[in-house]
Amino acid sequence: MSAAHTPAPLDALWQTSVMVWALLAGEGLAAILALAPAGDGNRWVHFGVASLAIQWVLLTTLGALYGLRTRLATWRPAHVAYAGLLLLVLSTWAVFGVSAWLLADLWPMSDGERGDWFLRLTALALTVGVLGLAAFQNHWRGRQLAVRAKQAELEALQARIRPHFLFNTLNTGAALVHQRPEEAERLLLDLSDLFRAALAGPREITLADELALVRRYLEIEGLRFGDRLRVEWQVPVALPDLAVPALSIQPLVENAIRHGVEPVATGGDVHLQVATNGDWLEVTVANALPSAPVRPTTGHQVGLNAVRARIQAMTHGRGSVRTTTAEGRYTAVIRIPLTP
Repeated sequence: MSAAHTPAPLDALWQTSVMVWALLAGEGLAAILALAPAGDGNRWVHFGVASLAIQWVLLTTLGALYGLRTRLATWRPAHVAYAGLLLLVLSTWAVFGVSAWLLADLWPMSDGERGDWFLRLTALALTVGVLGLAAFQNHWRGRQLAVRAKQAELEALQARIRPHFLFNTLNTGAALVHQRPEEAERLLLDLSDLFRAALAGPREITLADELALVRRYLEIEGLRFGDRLRVEWQVPVALPDLAVPALSIQPLVENAIRHGVEPVATGGDVHLQVATNGDWLEVTVANALPSAPVRPTTGHQVGLNAVRARIQAMTHGRGSVRTTTAEGRYTAVIRIPLTP
């Protein structure tokens, strides 16, 4: 799976705010046409007729785009924009033709007048369409730049947490080779899986695969700390079929070990729980805070910020990572919606 959802060019059109602004823009165009010096007559009547015609053209164009959305999803953004311009012109012709036919008795026109109106409305549709085309291209370019910037930010955050994580693991392996060589093989197998996940870059894997990586990491740290590291798991037998960013839970477990186990001579406990709460998946990682003064350790905000950024990017801002300190325990909770 990709690290972030790639939006389709027409996705923005189906948002409520965009639809409202499009309708308001149509009313603004109708007001301009009504106020333009186009001869005698009631301006309110001109505004009503122009508003009705423009909204019909707009709704017809949007309806055609929505009906063709599946086919247009495979087109390039520039081609989609030109298709929208063509549909706008065709909708203008269709509305003009139907109006001229239905209102033939109330709006008699000669062939010359009909041709003149046809050319005027075509020119107006092309002018508005070209302006909309330019706005669409700017909007799409801005969205693409934002996606690329976010991807670069995530990759930079991922690159910053790799050295600390990998070097610590290598140090553990080096110590085991000399002290307990019989366990070195198992460590190398776990280490290869962790290396593969860390070096693959930002991506999404299943929750089960992410928890398997956490278990491998805890096995390595268990060899390092021995009885000083006490881990409690609360994981349901049937895990939700859900994707999570790779190495999103592991940094929180590493953080718990670094601040709750490593500084204390007697070690400490790490509690990991996976549960569903309504429409949300909640992954909780908690550790006891040292009760006695210990050697201070530097913060691990890089890993926490990376996890938070990747969760928010994957869930389009719906997911979260929250931390609390209460009753002598530090708790980090990942919340991910169960439905896209």
